[in-house]
Amino acid sequence: MATSYTRFPLIALAALFACSATIPLQATDKPNVIIIYTDDQGTVDLSCYGTTDIYTPHIDSLAKRGVRFQQMYSPSAICSASRSGLMTGRFPARAGVPGNVSSEEGVPGMPTGQVTIAEVMKDAGYKTGHIGKWHLGYTPETMPNAQGFDYSWGHMGGCIDNYSHFFFWKGPNRHDLWRNGEHINEDGFFFQDSMVREINGFITQNREKPFFVYWALNSPHYPLQGTAKWRDYYKDIPSPRSKYNAFVSTLDEKIGEMLTHLDQIGLTDNTIIIFQSDHGHSTEERTFHGGGSAGIYRGAKGCLFEGGIRVPSIVTLPGVIPENQVRDQMVTGVDWFPTLAEFCGIELPGHHIDGKSIKDVILDNGANSPHDTFYWQLGKGKTPEWVVREGNWKLHGNPKDNSQKAPITKNDKLFLANLAMDPTEMTNLAFKYPEVVKRLSDLQSEYDSSIQQTLQSER
Repeated sequence: MATSYTRFPLIALAALFACSATIPLQATDKPNVIIIYTDDQGTVDLSCYGTTDIYTPHIDSLAKRGVRFQQMYSPSAICSASRSGLMTGRFPARAGVPGNVSSEEGVPGMPTGQVTIAEVMKDAGYKTGHIGKWHLGYTPETMPNAQGFDYSWGHMGGCIDNYSHFFFWKGPNRHDLWRNGEHINEDGFFFQDSMVREINGFITQNREKPFFVYWALNSPHYPLQGTAKWRDYYKDIPSPRSKYNAFVSTLDEKIGEMLTHLDQIGLTDNTIIIFQSDHGHSTEERTFHGGGSAGIYRGAKGCLFEGGIRVPSIVTLPGVIPENQVRDQMVTGVDWFPTLAEFCGIELPGHHIDGKSIKDVILDNGANSPHDTFYWQLGKGKTPEWVVREGNWKLHGNPKDNSQKAPITKNDKLFLANLAMDPTEMTNLAFKYPEVVKRLSDLQSEYDSSIQQTLQSER
């Protein structure tokens, strides 16, 4: 059954939010948690990351009052896989989601036996909410309410039109908007505004108890539907950058509306906020073959070069997490599961988790990365794309470059880069350092064997 606040018109909700600012709050020994997960946002596409042609004051404000990561890696370079890594703290391949799951109703996604961060938070007494995009399964058993979320509102597939809420990919045309497992219609309502309504409503309703919200924005994923205000602001910038920028500034404005509401009801000082992109920018036809930027880095969404997996990321918690600091240590999206568990005093599940707490890195610039090595696998079958990272060494297997900054030749089936020597990954060092290739290839075999053992044992 739908929660009553979601039935309110927008004006009534605004009045409720204004009145709630005067309601005294009860102290809690556990911080609230909000994960803001943007969609297809490029590696450097924020003002606080040095981009000069995008206006993002609200996300920049998070960076000023928290820690910003220079070397944060997404769990994967594709939507579903990245989200499975975030939700489970596991390599997406170990979570059973090495690539995208179906956007068709009735088709399952992430295996139901996976333990999500929402389930762990809920068991610890948190009220849990999902707002926005899901893309981890489209059956009752694999939709959010069966994966640990008390409340869920948004779309289940990979992308929608922001006004009609129809799936934005291919036919047959199908409508995709849901509340707590029930199909709903809000035709004509701008999805970005509706997400703000929903997350602010959830925060207000649960302001006197600890809450966990996964706000999975569908922006700046295509279709690039920024508001008229921002389209006009960027009208003199060439397309598709103008369209992309307008959507990034739109999402920044909506994040600002949530941050204002959180402050007005007095919860800012007791709320961990994580901001992060799910992976790199899209170069697909539906996004006009570009718009986003990875800066100096090679790659984009759908490939494991830096531009596909190095993402903007910020974390804040006033009075606990240092302000206006930058971290250069290598950290990853699968680390948020154990990190939040440590910050919130929650015991981790007993099964294998690939993520490691980065609390020490967040609090102390001198702390080491918890990862000596790391592994990515994109896709399955005989020739999935994979990467093993060891220190600054990075070995690609079956690489592809969706940014098309340089060709991939028949000699690049194994592509070795050293990010200290060349962060752009433009030169294959495999023939120069065969001993490194051998060592990292062996490590890849070990990672793959470990994943296969997990999948077998959990069937």
